[in-house]
Amino acid sequence: MLKYLSILIIGLLFIACENDIAEVQKYVSKDLTAVETAKEIEMLYSDSAMVKVRVKSPKLIRHLDNNNPRQEFPIGISVEFLNANHRTTSRMTAKYAVRYEKEDKVVMRDSVVWLSEKKEQLETEELIWEETKDKVYTKKFVVIRKEEEIIYGHGFESNKDFTEWRINAIQGRKKVNN
Repeated sequence: MLKYLSILIIGLLFIACENDIAEVQKYVSKDLTAVETAKEIEMLYSDSAMVKVRVKSPKLIRHLDNNNPRQEFPIGISVEFLNANHRTTSRMTAKYAVRYEKEDKVVMRDSVVWLSEKKEQLETEELIWEETKDKVYTKKFVVIRKEEEIIYGHGFESNKDFTEWRINAIQGRKKVNN
């Protein structure tokens, strides 16, 4: 009799500990479990043991989705491109960015500013950086400010150092020497 009573009590304990899956899902979202958040981050990207890029942001959200893993910078980003001597050759800032890990592509949006070593400055609302191709481009309206020139256009393409670039549908203002 004691043996059957023990089995009955153990059986009741297992039944009492069962959780309703729907009840658990109310408190734990799949979106929340597939996300990592970090604050005040600085990341260094290197190639052949040489640091090439420094990224800083007040907030990083890593989406760990296997189909679309990405890093989101919802409140701003600063990117510095470095040469072999660790000197900054160009820098970009934006109020929002997302890096698609599988595509090696960064899309920067909202008040994007890119400053070259030659003090040339690009301003646009969206800029796409393809990391593996060292290519930066947009199809949006752009403004390029140089020492004595302002160039406007729709569409832009450049290498990441901003040393070789072209602008589409160009307009502008240039100082002419007399």
